Amino acid sequence: MPTTESTWPTRSALPTEPADARSVRSARSVRSARSARSARSAESAESAESARSAESAGSLPGAGRRTSPYALVAALLGFTVISIDVSAVNIALPSIGSSLHSGMTGLQWVVDAYTLMLAALMLSAGALSDRAGARRAYAWGVTLFTLASLACALAPGIGTLIGARVAQGAAAAIVIPSSLALIRQTYDEPRQRARAIALWTVGGSVAMAAGPVLGGLLTEGPGWRAVFLLNLPIGAVILLLLTRTERSVRRPAPLDLGGQVTAVLALAGLAYAVIEGGHVGWTDPRVAAALAASVLAAVLFVVAERRHRAPMVPLGMLRERPVVLPLVFGFAVNSAFYGGIFLLGLYYQELRGMSGLEAGLMFVPMAAIITTTNLVSPRLAERVGRRPVIAAGQLIMAVAMLALLPLDARTPIWLVIVLLVPLGIGGALSVPAFTAQLMDGVPGERVGTASGLLNALRQTGGALAVAVFGALVVASDGTGFSLPGMRAAAVGEAVLLAATAVLAWWLLPKSVRH
Repeated sequence: MPTTESTWPTRSALPTEPADARSVRSARSVRSARSARSARSAESAESAESARSAESAGSLPGAGRRTSPYALVAALLGFTVISIDVSAVNIALPSIGSSLHSGMTGLQWVVDAYTLMLAALMLSAGALSDRAGARRAYAWGVTLFTLASLACALAPGIGTLIGARVAQGAAAAIVIPSSLALIRQTYDEPRQRARAIALWTVGGSVAMAAGPVLGGLLTEGPGWRAVFLLNLPIGAVILLLLTRTERSVRRPAPLDLGGQVTAVLALAGLAYAVIEGGHVGWTDPRVAAALAASVLAAVLFVVAERRHRAPMVPLGMLRERPVVLPLVFGFAVNSAFYGGIFLLGLYYQELRGMSGLEAGLMFVPMAAIITTTNLVSPRLAERVGRRPVIAAGQLIMAVAMLALLPLDARTPIWLVIVLLVPLGIGGALSVPAFTAQLMDGVPGERVGTASGLLNALRQTGGALAVAVFGALVVASDGTGFSLPGMRAAAVGEAVLLAATAVLAWWLLPKSVRH
């Protein structure tokens, strides 16, 4: 699931464009230069500079005086449809496999083709939004997502579906940052903007909860193709709403094409090797070639980033502990959450014989707990500090993965639902806290880059978890669902999460309150 990327979205967890970060730094410089003036004059200067900064981030003059609701509704619908699509497709996987005669490898690619493109392109999508203007970039992204959804719905085979999912992922990478930029240009008054972003965030949480149920309902009714067809009328409504919103200012922003291409190749090669290696063996020449290509692309990525005047990932950031630790935490959380959803969706339908709708309903209590705990985490971090909140969240998720070990075909449903509760609580506690830790650990002009990098690593964690877990849960005869494989995946994920809990406790600063 996007950005929609935010499974447990909070205001602090939202991606921020580099333009906003530079605007904040600019405002600070203005205040410093005018420090000799009286307090009242400084406040007036800051207000004027704030208005000018909003314009530089992509708004037109006067946008703050005329806040049309059309932009907010359009942005909310875009983020909602992407969030629904991710979780709904996971529930539809068994039906897709049966209809298109695909094995586990094909189903893994249906998920990972989308997630990998979203992860890789998220790093430079903000620059594209700046160059084209928020409204235009958002329209491009929505149009591509809608057309790709139509291609998914009409796919005659698994290969066509995977190709269309690649296009969907690329479109989602454009939609998420440009939808936020659209909100920023419409609401340049801080309080109104905060409320609009909060509504955008809540919409994503509600969509995440509704996605499995809606996916199951559509799969059991008209069929899995309806999961994708649902996006068509929503896309049309968004494009209609955009005709009623103000134009966005276009401004120069460098694109790191070399870094972008090599990042996509490195992630795709790694995912191919993991998915295929689990099925055909790690000594297969195709797997070895994919691993070699991934390593080569990663080396070329480093070279490209060192030489580019405005790299999408400044390599110096990756040597800083306040940056690296939250990235590791985010990778582990998303690998557990998305990998767990993937496993349990198959468990419910392949082993328990549930319908798609029944399987979707199993996730509703966990989604409700995530939304509620999201509100508690920032307040708890203010009381006891972020370090214990992050460590506790990672450790609770580790326990949640171990709680999956006793599951079998006869486990009472109520017990399965109860065992999922820690998975939702742990992630909802940890994500807002380590995201805020990352934002505080980088200078203002790097906030947008850091948040984009965090979103990319989280999506990568989810993609690799699906690749690894999918290889493990295939039965030895190549068909069916393997309980031992699910247990092995759960143990491996629990070890990773426990290790990140130890890292959080020992390496994060011991500040008590924020």
